[in-house]
Amino acid sequence: MSELISAEARSWIGRSADPVRIEISRTDIRKYAIATEQQQAKFLNGDEAPAMFLFGALRPLIPMDQLGPDGIPPDKFLPDLPLKRVMAGGTEMQFHRPVKPGDVLIATRSLHDLVEKQGKTGPLIFVSYNLRVETEAGELVLEEIQTRIFR
Repeated sequence: MSELISAEARSWIGRSADPVRIEISRTDIRKYAIATEQQQAKFLNGDEAPAMFLFGALRPLIPMDQLGPDGIPPDKFLPDLPLKRVMAGGTEMQFHRPVKPGDVLIATRSLHDLVEKQGKTGPLIFVSYNLRVETEAGELVLEEIQTRIFR
């Protein structure tokens, strides 16, 4: 198998993107709960955010004409890779406590690993990120490993 991952790309392993700070409001939780057809009162009342709330809350708000063809903002925290087509590779989430209205959260994403594999139709590069979400006071809320597959 050829070496697709350059030394420059490998030097990104362990780097962290700038932290993202978000303030959680009861209204934001309620809007998300309604939009995702939640049934539990704690979500609909905005007392606690559903598990996937942070997935959208951590995404930047950008004009539609700046979104990629998949409707997702371009990832600016990524080394240059020779394979350009991106697929979701999975996610592992560990929740340490619920997200509540009034929380001020700090999310930090770091590049965990780059792995080249051979697929049935050609080479693949697996890119994994660690996401750590804490309160401003340092209380751990969520740890996540996100994997993307480039082909």
